[in-house]
Amino acid sequence: MKIEKDAVVSMHYTLKNDAGDVIDSSEGKEPLPFLQGHGNIIPGLESALEGSKAGDKLDVTVEPEEGYGLRLQKAIQEIPRTALQDVEDLALGMQLQSQDKDGNAFIVTVAKIEDETITVDANHPLAGETLHFAVTIESIRKAEAVEIDHGHVH
Repeated sequence: MKIEKDAVVSMHYTLKNDAGDVIDSSEGKEPLPFLQGHGNIIPGLESALEGSKAGDKLDVTVEPEEGYGLRLQKAIQEIPRTALQDVEDLALGMQLQSQDKDGNAFIVTVAKIEDETITVDANHPLAGETLHFAVTIESIRKAEAVEIDHGHVH
């Protein structure tokens, strides 16, 4: 069987940045399962895996536009320090949950702390990064109807 829409795929992977630093890996863990064609993994990797079969080993480079997007300057905001006065042990790199004006939740990272203001960044930590995946396809099977209905592997 080949990887196609509605296939359940299990893969091992190692993700590196342009500098060759390992960002994430399934080494020593269970393979990552996902439902092909349902946005369970980033678009560039999902499309690169299409048509592969169990046992295939691939090296895939994903540009930011097909990964976590470009870094957006408008996603970086300076807010009054008083807005986070209830946050204990505020530190650089801390991730906080926030809401937009419509009540949609999102995560921001504390990027800068000053006396009167705090800079938060709503970009994904890997936004703007070219991603390099080494992938081994472990198994492929047809998804069950409930998995397709729910859009993820059970």
